Amino acid sequence: MNNEFFEALELLEKEKGISADYLLEKITAAIAIAVKRDFGGSDNALVEIDPETRKFSVAVQKEVVEEVEDPNTQILLEEAYKYDKKAEIGSLVAIGLETKQFGRIAAQAAKHVIRQGIREAERGQVLQEFQSREHEIITAVVSRIDERRGVAVLEIGRNEAVLPKSEQVPTEELREGERIKVYVVEVTSSEKGPRVMISRTHPGLVKRLFEMEVPEIYDGTVEIKAISREAGSRTKLAVWSRDDNVDAVGACIGPKGARVAKIVDELGGEKIDVVKYSEDPAEFISAALSPASVVSVDVDPEGARACVVRVPDGQLSLAIGNKGQNARLAAKLTGWKIDIKPESGFYGEE
Repeated sequence: MNNEFFEALELLEKEKGISADYLLEKITAAIAIAVKRDFGGSDNALVEIDPETRKFSVAVQKEVVEEVEDPNTQILLEEAYKYDKKAEIGSLVAIGLETKQFGRIAAQAAKHVIRQGIREAERGQVLQEFQSREHEIITAVVSRIDERRGVAVLEIGRNEAVLPKSEQVPTEELREGERIKVYVVEVTSSEKGPRVMISRTHPGLVKRLFEMEVPEIYDGTVEIKAISREAGSRTKLAVWSRDDNVDAVGACIGPKGARVAKIVDELGGEKIDVVKYSEDPAEFISAALSPASVVSVDVDPEGARACVVRVPDGQLSLAIGNKGQNARLAAKLTGWKIDIKPESGFYGEE
């Protein structure tokens, strides 16, 4: 039985990655508590489990006395000699328990500890695995969809994670069995195990897709300075080149638009504007309002990060965008409050 026990621990260590020493420590403590409960309720249990010799030894310590008041913790000298020939009044003797006395206790304690250990180890492994992928893109398979709540349960390797309705792209319809890319926003530990927040709407998803698709971003030549996104509809990306010979916008778009087209496909047709970042607020704001042309940018002299932008009369609606989207994304991208006005100062029908 002892051999089987130790072999089981070794197998757990190999398959689950749970330290056998860790389990033995926990099992030893659990048996000591169980013996204490069943044999008098005092701290008099001695438990030794030796993986080298593969032997168990469980004993109860008793004090040698002239008159026994508590048989659970005390023993007469004559009785003590049976266990220790050198026993004397006031000394402690260890009385070994036979297997039938502690076997059931040991088995129950070991079973409980191993189950708990497996749960803890698996949680730890999942936490470690996801923490290593925090702020990264991972590929997942949609395993099931809760129609009532709208959440999707995703398989990520051997683990599962929930994609809430709020983190799904409004224009996308997920299907069971479909492979999708998600962004790992945050991984935290809780009593119920690791909590993994994943998203399809986070701007970080677009950033990582560009890093994967554009070598100049991956090697650090081109830097993504800012992103603003309305998932499923439009994203604006501000990029800057550390090398004057490298066109940051051109690198992101790619030959004949091939690089950005791949990302647009991955995002289900979401429009992407790639603009040039500038330290000059007027230049940056002008670029951010693309595809509209900008005539002038008047920055608030009081430093309130607000400006008035004038555009050609015929491009006012283009600059503002459908339901104000272009202006809204430009403001998010730059961090400036943008007031758009027509060049002539008159608002026509358009």
